[in-house]
Amino acid sequence: MDHTLSALVQIDLDGAYVRLLVTGCVTEASQPALYPLIRRARALSPPVTVTVDLTVDLTAAEHVEVVGVDLLRWAVDHDKSMGGAGPVKILLPDELPDHPPRRPG
Repeated sequence: MDHTLSALVQIDLDGAYVRLLVTGCVTEASQPALYPLIRRARALSPPVTVTVDLTVDLTAAEHVEVVGVDLLRWAVDHDKSMGGAGPVKILLPDELPDHPPRRPG
């Protein structure tokens, strides 16, 4: 499987939110490429006192590894360089593509 990812940044015209739409594969190996995009998206917020919401939407990703998401969350939560930047919300598919629901029996 080709573990590539693609990201599209959407910015609200009022500057209230920035959304990073991710497709492709979010894995342990590919998540380091996603993190710099999150840092850039966080920096797009205007330098005002209003906190801008940043959402990383993985609901359209074809392949999501739990360990990749965990590493991404850790990196975002421990980034001291973003100081007063607002929180980052990570949206996941209802069922992670690499972990299909177990069937009873």
